[in-house]
Amino acid sequence: MKKLQMLAFSLVEVTLAIGIAAFCLIAAFGLIPVGVQTNRNATSQTATTNIIASLIADMRATTASTSPQYGITFGTSKTLYFDGVGQFTTSLDANSRYQVSISFPSSPPSLSYADVKITWPAAATPANASGSVEMFAAFDRN
Repeated sequence: MKKLQMLAFSLVEVTLAIGIAAFCLIAAFGLIPVGVQTNRNATSQTATTNIIASLIADMRATTASTSPQYGITFGTSKTLYFDGVGQFTTSLDANSRYQVSISFPSSPPSLSYADVKITWPAAATPANASGSVEMFAAFDRN
């Protein structure tokens, strides 16, 4: 008759296994805030890239001196504020998430250059903003 071997674990083995599992879980839980912050930054950078693309497209489609959608006059600096869903205003309000600064450095007569910088949060100064995206664009005004 064959003897059945019983598998059993001692209290020491069980304690070590629980300790190792706890260590792994604590390390994994410690990475959650880093992942959340990285996701928040990626979301903000994607939103600002879309805002810049929309602003540049509006300025490139402009045939007069003022853009139709955002009211940007070539050669005149302007500040706009955007909320989380992409709506803009010309003044800071409670829903503002991004601040857009548009400036026009000096350029040759046939070209216009625009420096577009977005910072967030909107109420922060560019020096203490938590994030920013900047783009330099050239426009042929002939």
